[in-house]
Amino acid sequence: MPDVLTGQWPLGWSIALFLTVGAFTVLGSVRLATLGDVLADRTGQGEALFGAVFFGLVTSLSGIVMTAASAADNHPDLAYSNAVGGIAAQTLAIAAADATYRRVNLEHAAASLPNLLFGCLLIGLLGIALMAAFSPDVTVWNIHPASAVMVAFYWGGLRLISDRPRPMWIAVRTKDTVPDVPEETATTGRRRTTTLWTEFLTIAALVVTGGWLITRAAETFVTTTGLNAGFVGAVLMGIVNALPETVTAIAAVRRGAVTLAVAAVIGGNCLDALNLVVGDIAYRGGSLYHAAGPDELFLTAAALVMTTVLLGGLLIRQERGWWRLGFDGILLITIYTATTITLAF
Repeated sequence: MPDVLTGQWPLGWSIALFLTVGAFTVLGSVRLATLGDVLADRTGQGEALFGAVFFGLVTSLSGIVMTAASAADNHPDLAYSNAVGGIAAQTLAIAAADATYRRVNLEHAAASLPNLLFGCLLIGLLGIALMAAFSPDVTVWNIHPASAVMVAFYWGGLRLISDRPRPMWIAVRTKDTVPDVPEETATTGRRRTTTLWTEFLTIAALVVTGGWLITRAAETFVTTTGLNAGFVGAVLMGIVNALPETVTAIAAVRRGAVTLAVAAVIGGNCLDALNLVVGDIAYRGGSLYHAAGPDELFLTAAALVMTTVLLGGLLIRQERGWWRLGFDGILLITIYTATTITLAF
């Protein structure tokens, strides 16, 4: 039997695990969307903040583990592209969730100040990462100072969003706007909050483990087929790591928690940007940002453009578009497809 933790898995075993664990991840993420909607109401956090912080953390843990492992194994290009590739793939999840929401464009229904602010926070984090790549290659204990700046920037942004006073900007309510109103089902309403938290964290742990198994299986498949590491990290591993966010967003939309759906993706992306900090700490060869090559920097720029398009969709709030998608959904698909093709060749 091969070494499960570090050895290469047989291709047949990898495919079987990929499909089995992938199915469980889908089911677990659907349940997380239901529990998260209720817990957001009971904690008073609201769908936007709860989705961005708790959902973002839960769905990003598997990506954090893989980024750290890749960096520690002296594969900085794979670690960097895995983190930023996950951001691009997860942003594409907005378009997938939008396609399942029949009433109106998702960005119209889910427009909220916290979602916009988390998008601004993500742009800032990616911008700092790019600045670090072009800054002097100076490290302290093999960690670039930009890593500390990114952590402080995220913490400050989180405080600004969660402690904001009465907002000076609000989304105009329309007949298609879905407000974040506390609402519980008959099943969850009878259960204690501690019980819901226990189930939420248990499923989250299993989904995180499943995400790691899927990624290991995908790595074996990629190794067998001979695909290059940059493409694997940016596209294949990015899509695998984006699966929980995509499923959760679609499940939240079907449940009517549209604000939670968008927040889970944007918040998860902010935490994925901090994956670069994790990778920088784990990489002992110097600065992870300076180890990034042209493909990784190109991918970072693509993630920035995709986030800007998403923010534009939340601000313009187009009611109807093409093929159940707004202009932003079409652009997200186009940008991601062009980025994937460029990286492949």
